[in-house]
Amino acid sequence: MKISNETKIGALTSIAIALLYLGFNFLKGKGLFEHGKKIYAIFKNVEGMEISNAVRINGLQIGSVYDIGETDKDLRGILVTINLKKDIHIPKNSIASINSGLISSSTVVINKGDATEYLSNGDTIATVDKLNLMSQVEKNIDPIVVKLNGTLQSLDSLVEVVGSMFDPKTKNNFSAILSHLAVSSASLQTLLNAQTGALAKSLNNVDSFTSNLARNNDHINKTLENLEKTTNNLANAKIQETVETLQSTLNDLKGVVGKMNSNNGSLGLLLNDKKLYQNLENTSRSLNTLLDDVRLHPKRYVNISVFGRKDKNGPLSAPLSDSTSKSGNK
Repeated sequence: MKISNETKIGALTSIAIALLYLGFNFLKGKGLFEHGKKIYAIFKNVEGMEISNAVRINGLQIGSVYDIGETDKDLRGILVTINLKKDIHIPKNSIASINSGLISSSTVVINKGDATEYLSNGDTIATVDKLNLMSQVEKNIDPIVVKLNGTLQSLDSLVEVVGSMFDPKTKNNFSAILSHLAVSSASLQTLLNAQTGALAKSLNNVDSFTSNLARNNDHINKTLENLEKTTNNLANAKIQETVETLQSTLNDLKGVVGKMNSNNGSLGLLLNDKKLYQNLENTSRSLNTLLDDVRLHPKRYVNISVFGRKDKNGPLSAPLSDSTSKSGNK
């Protein structure tokens, strides 16, 4: 049976198309006869991710990305199909993330959990979205760029101010400022002069004062110790009890004085009763008169022959020297 050329061309074309399809899938990482376990991961952003990119656990490649597609028409998530080439136990609480390199291609990294149950064929693994390296660099560079722009604006303003100094009026003002600065510098030099400067003298006085303090340190310590002892003695003294006792004594003395001022009691009568005073004065005067009469006329009271005959003179009516009367003898 003779095969026509058209049949040969058609057969070769079909074989070429089949080989092209298989080669294309092989280049994308899809094995020709592989039927490994597949799991799924849903990400919000898969920038840099391509089919056949590696899937790693602890740095070991355990599979590759088999397919990437949308979960719905609103792109609320992107479904990544992972083809596992190794029979690895992956706990159900493991988490997948996309690790984007600056030069190398993006990879799916699985951080193993500690669950005792493992993912099966067709299960979906939990995911977490991370910024890729370029996004992180941009995030860190943006504030720096903002600060750099502000610095450039400040530098531009400074350049404008410096440029305005070259105006003739500004030059004169600048020269005056320099002249005043020179005068101030000379005054400061005079102030700081080691021999005659006021600051040097003040420092010398301070040095002398501190030296005196150092020399009298022992005396100061003793004075402080004495002061401390005095304060301790005052603190330990029973001042409150002493004050209370003194107050009680003053109250008693006040009562005594009050009784002396009143007519109650002997002492009050002696001090305040004028009649009693006059009676005492009369009694004292009579006693002085009697004593003077006994001294002048002893025979009248004692009849003894030693004194001779009896004194017949009358008795005295007043003392010879009346010490109780202010007006003398009466």
